[in-house]
Amino acid sequence: MDRLTPSRVEFIQAQPMFFVATAGASGRVNVSPKGMDTLRVVDDRRIVWLNLTGSGNETAAHVTENRRMTLMWMSIGPEPLILRVYGTASVLHPRDPRWGDEVDRFPQLAGSRQVFDLEIELVTSSCGSGVPEMTVVADRGATELEPFYAAMSDDEIHDYWQRKNSTSLDGRPTGLNGPSA
Repeated sequence: MDRLTPSRVEFIQAQPMFFVATAGASGRVNVSPKGMDTLRVVDDRRIVWLNLTGSGNETAAHVTENRRMTLMWMSIGPEPLILRVYGTASVLHPRDPRWGDEVDRFPQLAGSRQVFDLEIELVTSSCGSGVPEMTVVADRGATELEPFYAAMSDDEIHDYWQRKNSTSLDGRPTGLNGPSA
């Protein structure tokens, strides 16, 4: 299927986390867990998600070089399901003209560094029977991650981006600090 059905959108919205997978033309494949209130289904063929500052920035480097992206959700509740959405993505940075329109879809979160815009090409599901049923105990993003960056000034965040987020593990530029980063 090349689009999300209403029941799949409902499933996505009910999950407390998702995973993003990307890869450059060569080098490492990256898979990252994401959480908090950082994902929006725009329509049945488009998803956007807000990327917060972290210790790396692999996704941006990969999407800049190779637009392929896969998002995955797994049910943590009693009804097993794994959902994957494949497509091509673009990355927006705070300096980009569309940034304001896209970031306004989300709550204001400290450390917001990119919005990824995924154009859906394929939606698949599998049973998920091998995934354990789990319970969310706490949202560490809200209690640890976001407050850490909220305590930083804009200059401190930009310095952190320069030191930790300008290149990928494979040395590829992420574009966060401009085209020459």
